Amino acid sequence: MMGETQSNLGAWPEGEGPIVTETTPLLRLPEFGRIAPDVRLGIGVRLFGFVNLYGCSIGDNSKIGTFVEIQKNAEIGRNVKVSSHTFVCEGVKIEDDVFIGHNVSFINDKYPRATSESGELQTEADWQVSRTIVKRGASIGTSCTILCGVTIGEFAIVGAGSVVTRDVPPNTVVAGNPARTLRQLEGK
Repeated sequence: MMGETQSNLGAWPEGEGPIVTETTPLLRLPEFGRIAPDVRLGIGVRLFGFVNLYGCSIGDNSKIGTFVEIQKNAEIGRNVKVSSHTFVCEGVKIEDDVFIGHNVSFINDKYPRATSESGELQTEADWQVSRTIVKRGASIGTSCTILCGVTIGEFAIVGAGSVVTRDVPPNTVVAGNPARTLRQLEGK
């Protein structure tokens, strides 16, 4: 690894670890948690305890709270705050300057099932990931569920406890189950 790093001895096998560059400032890794060697971390990323990160990318100056899981092929932009107990699954793209509240869950499978038609437990080959995008500057309140295949527009606000089942236009406040438009915001 290049650059100054601070990590837990024994956290990764010899020669493995998060990908950092020679310009990465001191990287503070949590004492407990799992950060796979294929995770890409930007400059100034802050990670807190009990995270589970694998195959994802996290942009500069982002903050990932306690008990957060971010799966493979998920993208987190720059200056993003992901609060504790949040689940970001495969296929989710979160652009720059986004706030994600506590206990937010993203869903990536439209028709989840435990078993295939043959009765066997499903594998990755048995489902299709649907892309979900959270655009720049959006805010998602605590305990929201974001269903797969939706786009949350720039600077939109999703109220706490909402279930987002369809696209949210830019500069719009939505809330409820299912989330409905409450009002428009002044454009940025």
